[in-house]
Amino acid sequence: MNMLRFLPLKLGRLYRCLKLLFVLGLFVILLMNTHNLFASFQKNELTDRRFISLNKCPACFGTSWCRKFMNGQISFETWGRLRFLDVFNVKNVFFAQYGEPREGTRRIVLKRLGSNQELAEIDQKICKRATGRTRCDLIQAMYKTEFARLNGDVRLLTPDVVEGWSDLVHCPSQRLLDRIVRRYAETKDSGSFLLKNLKDTERMQLLMTLAFNPEPLVLQSFPSDEGWPFAKYLGACGRMVAVNYVGEELWSFFNAPWETRVDLAKQLMDIAEQLTNNDFDFALYLLDVSFDNFAVGPRDGKVIVVDAENVVVADKRLIKQNKPESYDVWYESKFEECDKEACLSFSKDMLCSRVTVDHNYYAICQNLLSRYATWRGSSGGLLHDPPPHIAKDGQLEAMLEECANPRKHYGRFQVAKELREYLTQLSANAR
Repeated sequence: MNMLRFLPLKLGRLYRCLKLLFVLGLFVILLMNTHNLFASFQKNELTDRRFISLNKCPACFGTSWCRKFMNGQISFETWGRLRFLDVFNVKNVFFAQYGEPREGTRRIVLKRLGSNQELAEIDQKICKRATGRTRCDLIQAMYKTEFARLNGDVRLLTPDVVEGWSDLVHCPSQRLLDRIVRRYAETKDSGSFLLKNLKDTERMQLLMTLAFNPEPLVLQSFPSDEGWPFAKYLGACGRMVAVNYVGEELWSFFNAPWETRVDLAKQLMDIAEQLTNNDFDFALYLLDVSFDNFAVGPRDGKVIVVDAENVVVADKRLIKQNKPESYDVWYESKFEECDKEACLSFSKDMLCSRVTVDHNYYAICQNLLSRYATWRGSSGGLLHDPPPHIAKDGQLEAMLEECANPRKHYGRFQVAKELREYLTQLSANAR
């Protein structure tokens, strides 16, 4: 008994010692970086061509916002200025302030669209394909890669050239590619679907973005201004992309009041419906669904997708036209339990060859709403711990279960509709 009592005391002391060592270590790092610390606060690194990799263009994502960067209109927020903290920022996502003389300043988000290692690897691949070596003059090498293959004589960007380069173009139609080119924001002459109207450097930047991380092209092709549930694309300079700041990530609302969580859940199901069935006949399937990839507006409480790198776009009109095998048979996503967070089971080829697919409902229900949703060590989903009268009724729990792990044939299709209606009613009653 004494040994059992003594064990928690030992563990408590060990935890306190480790905590003290961590604080001391952080203090030592701060002392060692004192000079850099003051320099970081005094200098706006976003005006440095090398820091934003403007010197690597056209092996970059664009130049439409370079004047704003170079003029010092964009600056990191406090902690973003401390370069030694970048080791914790693996995704290379930063918060910044953007100022306009007449409009004041507002918060924006800056993205490098990949980790330092991923960005280094794309440089090595470009050099390898052009020279056979992993290091080279990157600018000259770009003109010897597939990114420069489409010169001014090529009229259109066609599926045979870019199919499979990324999730966005896993199964591209000509209609989708025309839309991407026509809405490309990193050119002064946007509005034309003719590839030949772009400058050589603009074509290379578009193709590199499409291959490396197509998120900017998703935001441009399906803009928030037209009602699509994505963050607003602002511009780019070098390898730094600017998007509108939406709000706190969805995870921050995991323990929000029940009424708030019901409204957020309803919006998430609405997003699943909009991306699956819309007037444009483009189905946008979310392949990476987690609490970190959605954010909530502070004023309107609107849910927005803030990470659109892994989105497959299927053209339903093309599927109906080509009529691949079983194209008109409803496709049910298979539920699979796994020991990791935010995992999904899917076949991109199936998503691209069926007209009616339940993937988005499955992804939202399994990874965000139902009891199967786990994130940062917590489980139970966004709709955990409902009020007693709703828990006793059992209807919500049953619908979430059928949506995530259906027992009936085509059960998810039916229950997704019922769940949206149920959440709409709950949300209305809460007002």
